[in-house]
Amino acid sequence: MSTMTQQEKMLAGQLYQADDPQLQQAARRAYLLTRQYEAAYAADADAAQDVLRELLGALGDKVHIKPPLFVDYGSSIRIGAGTFVNYGLMALDVAAITIGEDVQIGPNVQLLTPTHPVEPGPRRDKWEAAKPIVIGDNVWLGGGAIVLAGVTIGENSVVGAGAVVTKDVPANVVVAGNPARILRRIG
Repeated sequence: MSTMTQQEKMLAGQLYQADDPQLQQAARRAYLLTRQYEAAYAADADAAQDVLRELLGALGDKVHIKPPLFVDYGSSIRIGAGTFVNYGLMALDVAAITIGEDVQIGPNVQLLTPTHPVEPGPRRDKWEAAKPIVIGDNVWLGGGAIVLAGVTIGENSVVGAGAVVTKDVPANVVVAGNPARILRRIG
């Protein structure tokens, strides 16, 4: 029998149960901070950066995120300098989400690290896991794009609006569709 907490299991990529009180408290904290960020942004976008720094695991210089922002915990999200995020980012950070420098993220993009068992029993028992997402430098994610658990998107690549990215994307390509596939190379 494991002595790991549900949070430790989650961070290790193992099956865990999200209704754990410690995880629920962390999720509630993140929810409250995202609401504080939205209110602070309405008053002064520059001053709101302090709330983002409290919410996120790491935040580079000159990052601009338009609210609303939706996260599970926030603490597993790292965003590089010069990144711009349009309205409605949903970044479910059950595992790490790493966003490089100078990334452009369109409205209503979803970064989804959680996974669930295919077998009905464990799924019914509310077990889940997660795999990290990595977005390289200078990537553009078009509006409504969905990036699934375990995906890495290489630097300089473009993900078309509405694409569903189910597997890794190499550097310097344009992908689109469901599932996303390479349409052309850049440069």
